[in-house]
Amino acid sequence: MAVGQPDRVADPRELLDLAVTAARGAADLLRSSRPDPEAIATKSSRTDLVTDLDRAAEARIIDLLIDARPDDGVLGEEGGRRTGSSGVRWVIDPLDGTTNYVYGYPVYGVSIAAEADGVLVAGAVVDITRGERYTAALGHGAHLDGHVLHVTTATDLATALVGTGFSYDAATRAEQARVLASVLPAVRDLRRSGSAALDLCAVAAGRLDGFWEWGLAPWDRAAGSLIAAEAGARVGRLGTTEPLTLLAAPPELYDALESLLDAAGAGF
Repeated sequence: MAVGQPDRVADPRELLDLAVTAARGAADLLRSSRPDPEAIATKSSRTDLVTDLDRAAEARIIDLLIDARPDDGVLGEEGGRRTGSSGVRWVIDPLDGTTNYVYGYPVYGVSIAAEADGVLVAGAVVDITRGERYTAALGHGAHLDGHVLHVTTATDLATALVGTGFSYDAATRAEQARVLASVLPAVRDLRRSGSAALDLCAVAAGRLDGFWEWGLAPWDRAAGSLIAAEAGARVGRLGTTEPLTLLAAPPELYDALESLLDAAGAGF
């Protein structure tokens, strides 16, 4: 998965229209429902939650996408897997911020991206509680409810507001806390929303000057990475072996933030 140019061209704007339709439908479902307490389960750890509505939203998204484009592939967080023949694959997080959703903390969204031959070409993220819709099509910029997005012009780490996120694994969280101890004194402040997709969109919208997180899955980062890049962010990764640390920031701030994170051991 990369930001670049696909070998075979599927119109990014057509794929984006479909992603928006699917994301809005899932957002409507999640906004109008509450998870069944008896159907809340855990995945990678006892703190990593999944609900019946995560699965229902993913099923709704996949049904719509495959009905419209039956030859496409699918990679969904909640188990949706499909090998396609068109060169297009949909990367889906039906509910990014499930823990927030379960607790009623109002930061969670739907994230859908389309790849063409492994290159990100379209992405849509719907912030469910705000009702905001972030979109990007490769080569056509990034938008928030139709308004063009641009990253900040931040150049100074000392006045930069940056976001991050944490693993559900206790040992990894301890390492991330160690990194924070080095980063926090060097920046204006830190934010942790609980949704990587929305954090990347916040970089695109200039609500954050930068964002990093270790170990993000493809569905966590796909749509948000493209939206940030199309808004002018430099998007890269730290480390040499998987899982890596994703970093997004304005080009003028990127190198300084990368150096700070490298020195702090954020690439693990």
